[in-house]
Amino acid sequence: MSDEEAVHSIGPKRPRWTHMALHVNDIDASIAWYTKHTFFEVLAENEDKFGRGVWLGDPNQAEEPFILVLAQFFEGKDPFAPAKHPTLAPFAHIGIEVTSKEEVDEIAAKGKESGCLALGPQQMPKHVGYICFLNDPDGNTIEFSYDQGVYEKAREVWGDGS
Repeated sequence: MSDEEAVHSIGPKRPRWTHMALHVNDIDASIAWYTKHTFFEVLAENEDKFGRGVWLGDPNQAEEPFILVLAQFFEGKDPFAPAKHPTLAPFAHIGIEVTSKEEVDEIAAKGKESGCLALGPQQMPKHVGYICFLNDPDGNTIEFSYDQGVYEKAREVWGDGS
């Protein structure tokens, strides 16, 4: 196969935002955490000479997927060593918008019960909305928000995509 031949038959029709990747220390604990505290489901699991990886995402976004990639490198096999893998914290975060204030409250309560609530539910300025923060097993901050206005602003500025 030449360098120009694609391995996969389906790809984006234009350049697009497809994933975020995080290093994790215990991939099984991270999979359990994300499938418990978010709506993400496992799309694929992979293993190679460097370590194990998983793709998590929303099964309702098959047409335009956005994936959270988690990777745990085997001892002595980290291709980025000796560089460290910083966490997303305290402000750096992954943002997930939910459909109601009550949903943010429920997520925060579940996070508190699990010992991973980093910031309890609170109303922030209108461009931030109603939010709470949870920390995943590696300390990465995950924000759950309601009413941030991202969808409204995108349609106002960019149109509805039709």
